[in-house]
Amino acid sequence: MNILLIGNGGREHAFAWKMKQSAKCGKLFVAPGNAGTSVIATNVPIAVDDFAQLGSFCVTQKIDLVLVGPEVPLVKGIRDYFETDERLKSILMIGPGKAGAQLEGSKDFSKQFMERHRVPTARAKTFFSNQSNEAEKYLESLPSPFVLKADGLAAGKGVVISTSLAEAKAAIREMLEEKKFGDASSKVLVEEFLDGIELSVFVLTDGKDYVILPEAKDYKRIGEGDTGPNTGGMGSVSPVPFADEAFMKRVEEKIIKPTINGLQKEGINYKGFIFIGLMNVKGEPYVIEYNARMGDPETQSVMVRIKSDFVELLTSCAKGELKNHQLEIAKNFALTVVMAAGGYPDQYEKGKIISGLEAVATAQVFHAGTKKVNDTIVSDGGRVLAITATGASLPEAQQRAYQAANAIHWPHVYFRKDIGKDVLNLIQTKMIC
Repeated sequence: MNILLIGNGGREHAFAWKMKQSAKCGKLFVAPGNAGTSVIATNVPIAVDDFAQLGSFCVTQKIDLVLVGPEVPLVKGIRDYFETDERLKSILMIGPGKAGAQLEGSKDFSKQFMERHRVPTARAKTFFSNQSNEAEKYLESLPSPFVLKADGLAAGKGVVISTSLAEAKAAIREMLEEKKFGDASSKVLVEEFLDGIELSVFVLTDGKDYVILPEAKDYKRIGEGDTGPNTGGMGSVSPVPFADEAFMKRVEEKIIKPTINGLQKEGINYKGFIFIGLMNVKGEPYVIEYNARMGDPETQSVMVRIKSDFVELLTSCAKGELKNHQLEIAKNFALTVVMAAGGYPDQYEKGKIISGLEAVATAQVFHAGTKKVNDTIVSDGGRVLAITATGASLPEAQQRAYQAANAIHWPHVYFRKDIGKDVLNLIQTKMIC
């Protein structure tokens, strides 16, 4: 079958890499793609939210399946556009419509959805742009730390965690009055801080049934030891040691099933991924956030552990035939290290020549912010590469990933040196106990 993959990040390169392994994959196109996807697929210079051009391309190239990678086209309604066009409505698509994408597009909507369907989550209150004073007073009633979330899309950077009340008050004014995150922070949620360990759970649903993919843990902050500002993600690990069978059963019963049932009750026909950001609080799962797509860089660690035919899985989902679909998962460990441009997540330079890619033998290099200039690969974003390695143990995967990362160079490259360290400590502590 002919497939169009929409997006240009490390997530999309990992998707393309996995789909190309399927005998069911015919022509594979990526819009707009990056230097990595250009090696295994055909890049198409169409923006992810140019629905008219994407639709015309699908007709011309006889596309059978569309996989939407990033959140922006989902929130803007790409599925709705295709379903209301006679030429496009028969094309299979992975990704929810505008109604379902609100789970990610509006933190306020998703919080109310969780409350309506009794999904465990932190308490929160929403404030509008003219309610800075009320928000400050509400902050005074809470214990520290303070969690502030922009309501809309902010490229993974719309969450501020402050340890002091003064910092939190300054941050709420920056978000509501100065529009730190643009329209995304025209509404801000002030949320109860949950003390625990984070993990990401991924579900693929056809609206009725679902398949649970391998879980992962990501590292959002720029600095080692989880310090500094939030980023789009600096690394990931899969599996997560505390996400054992008993814990995942609680996740399924208390979170996944109520979420799928809630979508059905509200008449939302949801075909696609649901990323569930969780906090493990003393063995109980609480939802931090929903996303309407797979995470990046978690996708990279997840894809290398899936043994099943990925195109077959996607096709079953898009056709509403996921019932009894079995997913085969490798028992190995996967670890991803994100290599970023110096200065990210603030100001950074593009166009830096990347060397050493040909020397990598211990890991899979997934491209994110890259492009080809003649025969040279240069940096073209904040997060540039995602280095993913597997191993029979976490230390083995970790050693292989960092061996590969250390072989790649460009001016001012930056990556965290502690990805997986906390998980390794958990494993060692568990062994001692």
